Amino acid sequence: MSSKLLAEFFGTFWLVLGGCGSAVLAAGVADVGIGWLGVAFAFGLTVLTMAFAVGHISGGHFNPAVSLGLMIAGRFEGKDLLPYWVAQVIGAIAAATVLYVIVSGAPDFAGVGSFASNGYGSASPGGYSLMSALVIEIVLTAFFLFIILGATSSGAPAGFAPIAIGLALTLIHLISIPVTNTSVNPARSTGVALFADSPALAQLWMFWVAPLIGGAIGGLVWKLVSTED
Repeated sequence: MSSKLLAEFFGTFWLVLGGCGSAVLAAGVADVGIGWLGVAFAFGLTVLTMAFAVGHISGGHFNPAVSLGLMIAGRFEGKDLLPYWVAQVIGAIAAATVLYVIVSGAPDFAGVGSFASNGYGSASPGGYSLMSALVIEIVLTAFFLFIILGATSSGAPAGFAPIAIGLALTLIHLISIPVTNTSVNPARSTGVALFADSPALAQLWMFWVAPLIGGAIGGLVWKLVSTED
């Protein structure tokens, strides 16, 4: 179990450092910034690379909603759910702390701003409402779980699951960055919310509730569709 929890810690750390780090450090650089497209690919690449690196150790969840969905689908033991959540959240907070230290060393540092946090209303990149945020986070997390379960099923081509999962997360970001800055991951939302100069911490409840509902739905729907014994 200690190896699994360390794998989840480092995997979630890499997701937050790579994904949120790309948004904070590289997205808005004049003329050479990577923009939202680059951020979307950065998040996908973090999951793809860590799924290959440690997926065989812990299952490569890196996300409390994924752990919940896998449990509901019968792919993960319920007794391990809380320890996985703790490892994931600590990994996200550790990565956000490292990112804060890096950002605070900028010559013109005057605060971290939104710090790649998630939000709705005034905290949404496009000003989208709570209802819009709730719907998109539930739907996209449900599909993320459905893809994860399908890509890792016994009938799927062996060895390609991390690619499908990483590209799925990329697509999810391409869809939803304008709406919520894309969570689908309560740990990712928690880590940066602790440092953000925005309403992120007050709105954090939504980015736990919606992804967990979506993850549960994804796990239930997969059980209806799957032909596995």
